[in-house]
Amino acid sequence: MKSGNRIISIDIMRGLTLLLMLFVNDLNMRVAPAWLGHMPAEFDGMGLADWVFPGFLFIVGMAIPFALSKRLANGQSPAKISLHILTRTISLLIIGVLMLNTGRVSPELTGMGKNLWALLMYIAVFFVWNDYPAKTGKFLKYAFRIAGIAVLLFLVIRFRSADPDNHPWLITGWWGILGLIGWGYLVTAFAYLFFRDSVRATAAAVIFFLIVNMLNSWNLLGFLDPVRPVLGIIIEGNVPLIVLTGLLAGILIRKLQSAGTKTIMQTFLTLGILSLAAGFILRNWFIISKILATPSWGMICSGISFIVFIGIYWLADVRGFTKWASFVKPAGQYSLTTYLAPDILYHAIWMTGVPLLIYKQSAEPLVVVIGSIIWALLMAGLTALLARINIKLKL
Repeated sequence: MKSGNRIISIDIMRGLTLLLMLFVNDLNMRVAPAWLGHMPAEFDGMGLADWVFPGFLFIVGMAIPFALSKRLANGQSPAKISLHILTRTISLLIIGVLMLNTGRVSPELTGMGKNLWALLMYIAVFFVWNDYPAKTGKFLKYAFRIAGIAVLLFLVIRFRSADPDNHPWLITGWWGILGLIGWGYLVTAFAYLFFRDSVRATAAAVIFFLIVNMLNSWNLLGFLDPVRPVLGIIIEGNVPLIVLTGLLAGILIRKLQSAGTKTIMQTFLTLGILSLAAGFILRNWFIISKILATPSWGMICSGISFIVFIGIYWLADVRGFTKWASFVKPAGQYSLTTYLAPDILYHAIWMTGVPLLIYKQSAEPLVVVIGSIIWALLMAGLTALLARINIKLKL
């Protein structure tokens, strides 16, 4: 059922959500079917792309009790684990903000094109956060990391934007995808450190952030506006809600191992149905909207994640059918590499000005969709190739 201290289905679902993320991010939504993409902010509903990111957040939460309990079992102190949590969070926030600002580069004011700035930034990120093998040696590790930091500092200093709202330098904005993951991870990891494997305390944390999400959506948290520029994602409540729901799932599956597969599946299906029901009940007050991060959307996405996960769990951990998921293994193992490496290719291609991604120019929806599927699979292959030559990011 398990591989070491890992649930195989966690890695599979992480890989699947990442591949789906690459797929929907690559789609030309002017041609592709609307249901595959994101719905507009004020639209009451969701497409496939509106579940993919929260599906990944759910898995981020599920993995936390396995990762942190292992550190605790190895004798690491809460202080040392807290430092690890903070370091990982800060790294995600930094990369997230840099990614967010790639589209804001002013070539005239910065002195370099948007694609060159972004390309150098991504390469520097790999230099700084690569998981170097032991044979590399301390000197080379430090040299590579110092070189990466130097490039990032150069790019940050040179950065200028012609923002009409008079924001000429880097902005945090919505923190970018990795920044959102960072804030959700911060809250959830510390919740686990405080509550450990307590189902009641973790469920209370989920309910607390659901209420926070509701109050924020009703514009009742205005008194927190002074700290919102920094802590806005936590104040909105939606991202912590989803990651904490994943944490609850991870704690439950650890606790229910001895109770048997039937109990695990019944519990997860029940929680999935209850989450979906809660989401549709909340729809009476909040539309289903990813962009507005409404509580109804958050609960529906968590419900879908419970059900999708338990289906994968039954196939992989219970029945032992894992070969079908071999193509997502690299993406699941090296998730950050999988997410960032394609952007290096994008910016390199855009710099050439040659339309190499021909399928994006097609007016046929089928061609566009198949092209993006192939792209996502190729990126999983690229991740595997990079791992073989010891290029794999680790925070």
